[in-house]
Amino acid sequence: MKKTTIVAGVAVVAATVAAALLWENGDTSSDNVASTDVLTSQPPSASDGESVARGRYVAVAGDCIACHTAPESKQPFSGGYSISTPFGGIYASNITPDAETGIGKWTERDFYRAVRHGKGKEGENLYPAMPYNAYVKISDKDMHDLWMYMRSVKPVNYKVPETNLSFPYNIRLAMMGWNLLFFKNQGFQIDTAKSQIWNRGAYLVEGLEHCAACHTAKNIIGGDTSDYLQGSNLAEWHAPDITPNTYTGIGRWSQDQIIDYLKLGSNHVAVASGPMAEAVTNSTQHLTDEDLRAIAVYLKAVPASKNKAPAALSVSNAQMKMGENVYSANCTACHNSDGKGIPNLAASLAGNSGLMAEDASSIITTILQGGRGAVTVGNPTSGAMPAFDWKLSDEQVAAVATYLRNSWGNAATAVPVEDVTESRKLLKLKPQVAAH
Repeated sequence: MKKTTIVAGVAVVAATVAAALLWENGDTSSDNVASTDVLTSQPPSASDGESVARGRYVAVAGDCIACHTAPESKQPFSGGYSISTPFGGIYASNITPDAETGIGKWTERDFYRAVRHGKGKEGENLYPAMPYNAYVKISDKDMHDLWMYMRSVKPVNYKVPETNLSFPYNIRLAMMGWNLLFFKNQGFQIDTAKSQIWNRGAYLVEGLEHCAACHTAKNIIGGDTSDYLQGSNLAEWHAPDITPNTYTGIGRWSQDQIIDYLKLGSNHVAVASGPMAEAVTNSTQHLTDEDLRAIAVYLKAVPASKNKAPAALSVSNAQMKMGENVYSANCTACHNSDGKGIPNLAASLAGNSGLMAEDASSIITTILQGGRGAVTVGNPTSGAMPAFDWKLSDEQVAAVATYLRNSWGNAATAVPVEDVTESRKLLKLKPQVAAH
């Protein structure tokens, strides 16, 4: 009887603690500063011009247009883009002020709750494809200005397809558990021991720019691991290590070189491609020089990953020999025999830390399907690389990728042919064209 009483008491305490944690985690009272008497469908007045302009900058810094505008769409923020996740596609919503299909019937407080706490208008849990775990750090002022800007956006009547994930991921109530594990319900906290510019950089990287969404590895249920900004797989792409590690990270980049990359889409060694090219084109190139400097200061100060270079593969290695032949025949025209490329046009391969990540997905994808660098005001031509899926076999792609990772001072593990075969399937590319 006594043992039963103790067990029951422990259970009650545990349930009480769990309830308290759930309440604290789901508390949206910080959003009560927002108004509830004006709808998003009500356009701002002429006197709101400065707030709208500031809000436009916040929207750009948050890269809202990237997810909330479908590819090739000419209707900004009208939704319909399917965000790829390991659990299925999640359709981004229409966030224009349209009253029927957008957020026109939302109040400012509804807007705050969705952006900062992942709660829909009816209190339903949003999926963390919406990075509210980062946006919770957005200040009240920036949130207000962002809402004012969204009120100024052209309303678009477009009903977004419904997200239909398979069981159990379709149970939105389960997001309460996910939030309890991975959502820290706390706004941005200024570190008084750090400089003002560092704090501004932290606010941007951790909050608005939500860099961890791509550059921090995820666990089996999509939560951030403790490997902050140390790189992550994005299916056909790899978001690289952006810590100060000098091997796989950006430890060898100066602050100015980080700024060049974010503003121009390229620097002394790297050219932004894939999802990062979109982020530069839509977001970072438009940030002020002061904000770009703040980001660079912050990134140079985060803890470096512990990745270390292995011994480079020998030039006598059979895969290296094949890779050298493929490179000489197909790549030297742009990237040169010394691997140094063409500044701001063709990426330097020598000393390119992004090439040496354990995950070679980005290299494989780029070789197979080609790509185009970020198009920016400062570098409007950018660079483009043709696809080689039709020309090279999986064995040749693996060989040249391995060669890139182990030449000109680079060192990394060999790329298995099986990884190329899998990437070709993922990208839905045809096999090499047979020689006649």
